[in-house]
Amino acid sequence: MNEQAARILAGDVRALARAISLVENGDPAAVPLLRALFPRTGTAYLLGITGPPGGGKSTLVDKLIAHYRGRGLRVGVIAVDPSSPFSGGAILGDRVRMQKHATDPGVFIRSMGSRGHLGGLAAATADAAAVLDAGGCQIVILETVGIGQSEVEVAGMVDTTVLVTVPGLGDDVQVLKAGTMEIADIFAVNKADRDGVEKCVIEIEQLLAVREMDESTFLPPIVQLVARDGKGIAGLADAVERHRAYLSQDGRLERRRNERLRRQVRAIITGRLGQWAHAKLTNDLEAGENLADLYQRKTDPHTVAAAVLEELGIH
Repeated sequence: MNEQAARILAGDVRALARAISLVENGDPAAVPLLRALFPRTGTAYLLGITGPPGGGKSTLVDKLIAHYRGRGLRVGVIAVDPSSPFSGGAILGDRVRMQKHATDPGVFIRSMGSRGHLGGLAAATADAAAVLDAGGCQIVILETVGIGQSEVEVAGMVDTTVLVTVPGLGDDVQVLKAGTMEIADIFAVNKADRDGVEKCVIEIEQLLAVREMDESTFLPPIVQLVARDGKGIAGLADAVERHRAYLSQDGRLERRRNERLRRQVRAIITGRLGQWAHAKLTNDLEAGENLADLYQRKTDPHTVAAAVLEELGIH
């Protein structure tokens, strides 16, 4: 085992930060490190916090950190920002509120984007979570900035997903209906002291009513809270524990995690094949004579692509 892996296993914060930077940047040095750490992973519980912007997710995460630290648990937080792949680091934005935990040795907080990882943001996030898992974090929280496709993919990398919304966000419940309802294991209605909270809860209940379920299906609870004041945080943590207990029955958690690993392998393979194909096909295309005909519209893009692929034995 290399020295950096040993330091991570000992919970060294600087070693954790360096390892996540390697992962985020797609540095080849991350691979042997992840290989060394992998046998020591699988003990942390991964909790996803997602939802439309403006829902107070960062405040909620801040309060959850305090709750879990009060129980003596080590907490890791990865604030995932898919919108800043080239910024030299994901934008913290209002997540600065979580930095009050920065001096706590039992808390590690990192904001990250997807600058270079071959498997994309979801696979990079999974690798970063594995680093925190090996580093001794018992709870790893993944917070996303919105509810787009990248966030849905990240939700597939956790054990429990909490979907956060608030009253008065217009059509956000309609947005949830459009393909993201399925990722939610728990609904958290934040800012429940606002007008319209009952309407928000009823709309979620109506959407859940048409979800296909049977007797063995976990019915996602709807937790009302005011994260700013810490109200409802304990209830949310209890809901997470109930979902964890549900998953622990009949091997559900193991199956969920195994499927997650399969998705991660597929993402890495797809990423590497994509990188190879981009270089290979670009070179073959530039070396061919088809581009001149294409530019003069003597042929078309589909015909040119088919010719290049045929040379590679792909039909």
